[in-house]
Amino acid sequence: MRDIDYKTIRCGGFAAQAMAEWPTWAAILLCYTGWLLLGGLLYPAHPVLALAGMAVTVAFHSSLQHEAIHGHPTPSALCNELLVGLPLGLAYPYRRYRTTHLLHHRDETLTDPHGDPESYYWDRESWSQLGRARRLLLTANNTVLGRLLLGPLVGSLRFFLHDLRHIGAGDRTIRLAWAIHALSVLAVAAMVTRGFHMPFWLYALGPAYAGNALIGLRSYCEHQWHETPDGRTIIVERSLLSLLFLYNNLHVVHHARPGEPWFRMPGLYAQDRAGWQARNRGYVYRGYRTIIRRHFLRPKEPLLHPVSPAGPRP
Repeated sequence: MRDIDYKTIRCGGFAAQAMAEWPTWAAILLCYTGWLLLGGLLYPAHPVLALAGMAVTVAFHSSLQHEAIHGHPTPSALCNELLVGLPLGLAYPYRRYRTTHLLHHRDETLTDPHGDPESYYWDRESWSQLGRARRLLLTANNTVLGRLLLGPLVGSLRFFLHDLRHIGAGDRTIRLAWAIHALSVLAVAAMVTRGFHMPFWLYALGPAYAGNALIGLRSYCEHQWHETPDGRTIIVERSLLSLLFLYNNLHVVHHARPGEPWFRMPGLYAQDRAGWQARNRGYVYRGYRTIIRRHFLRPKEPLLHPVSPAGPRP
């Protein structure tokens, strides 16, 4: 695939970028077609296989939402929301994911529990105020097994309670995001129950939960505390899951070049493999199997942030 200057394309207009992003359009079409075929055709004959396939589709759709947040396949935030905003994974309002994820891209505050909405760390004061049961839950969630089994529940509940406090304080933007999300979940529920003839609870506990768990595996080691911002972001070099994650496993490349589309990530990394590994201070894994083997039952690091100031989590 030829090298494309995406900055120039954006200046050239909506149509030029949209045409250049044909791989993303194809991925969106594949995702929705697969979801519909698995639920509508395969589920009646082979329900277990269909549910497993739909879980993969939910994870893939989450990866596409991440691309849309960063301006793909079009430069229009509204158009991208219409394309991938349907919550196949049920848990997170797209608009809230967009807002918090863009805040996460302030690399100077990466991993800081007070500055990074996606941080799993805690400052010492906040941690000391937690009860024993909650500490045990969060510690278990800091292992691969815990992230797969508990992560979707822990993450979505924390996100919901955070937003509920802000809605209670009168934040209309967040309230609107959740209202849109509620209507969108109803649309998904209607398709699942009436189109696929699948119990909604089965979809929620099956494909939706498992799909979010797959994304949890990707994000498990994405960031670590390091004194330099570039040293906080991972590289996972090779994995069969790379395409499912739209090459977000090459995460330091994405943080350095967040405007580049997913299909350019492998090429950008290959052009300067040694340079990228030096940039992120060697925070490199060969593949996700290595991560699973090392941290299946053992937390990758303490949950206490080494330098975050005291105070309640936002």
